[in-house]
Amino acid sequence: MRRKGGRDSGQERDVESVLDELYATAPPQFVSRREELAARARTDGRAEDARRIRAARRPTLAAWAANLLLHAQPTESRRFLELGRELREAYRTLDAAEIKELSTQRTSVVSALTRQAATLARDVGHRLSDAALQDVAATLRAVLADEDAADQWATGRLESTLTPPSDFPSASGTTAAPKARAAPAAPAAQRKDELAERRRQKQEKRAREAREAAEAADRRLAERRTEQEDAEASLRRAQEELERAQREQDEAEKRSRAAADATAEAERASRKAREESERLRAELE
Repeated sequence: MRRKGGRDSGQERDVESVLDELYATAPPQFVSRREELAARARTDGRAEDARRIRAARRPTLAAWAANLLLHAQPTESRRFLELGRELREAYRTLDAAEIKELSTQRTSVVSALTRQAATLARDVGHRLSDAALQDVAATLRAVLADEDAADQWATGRLESTLTPPSDFPSASGTTAAPKARAAPAAPAAQRKDELAERRRQKQEKRAREAREAAEAADRRLAERRTEQEDAEASLRRAQEELERAQREQDEAEKRSRAAADATAEAERASRKAREESERLRAELE
């Protein structure tokens, strides 16, 4: 979900990739990484790229987590952006039933994606505070509610938390928007049919996506189970190998002790033989 437009040269693609990487860099390392990348661009003779890199501003922890979510979960992010488009369209057309259904879905999706962002951040060593989690959730709600906010998040280069508009519908479907004006009966009926058909198509699409997501989840679960079984089998083999090695070590130690005992006995016998030989020699003299 890279920013569109601009030159189509290899260098431009390079600097866009560099900026994507930079905004996925954790805030504590952002400045040092920015300076390193800008210096590299200057060394390569790409002064304009160096200027763009140097102009990048360090994101807040919450904004970085939102950027990380977009880069790490592209499929879920595209679906989230589509949900926002559907919700904004329902709000514009004042489709109360669609608003209520999508708003309820919004609550669960925002919560799930916020948890994913927290997990991604924690996996790279940065635990999000409660305040940062609230900022991530606010940013995601803004993405759903406002097209400009959605476009900003889609770049993957947020610098600060986005704020949702106060008049957007809540999960209960209530809204501060003005009421729809009365319309002639026939157009109203036609519009109702159009809304119903659009709602049906969206429901079919969401059901299809839900099935695909469930199938993908089943595949991932099967893969995890296979990995777990392989890991358990590897652990059993390692334990068996360790036990075998321990037995061999025990046997080797026993053989070593037996050899030491035999050596000591041989030395005692040799000393005794020498002593006996010396005694006999002395008697003969």
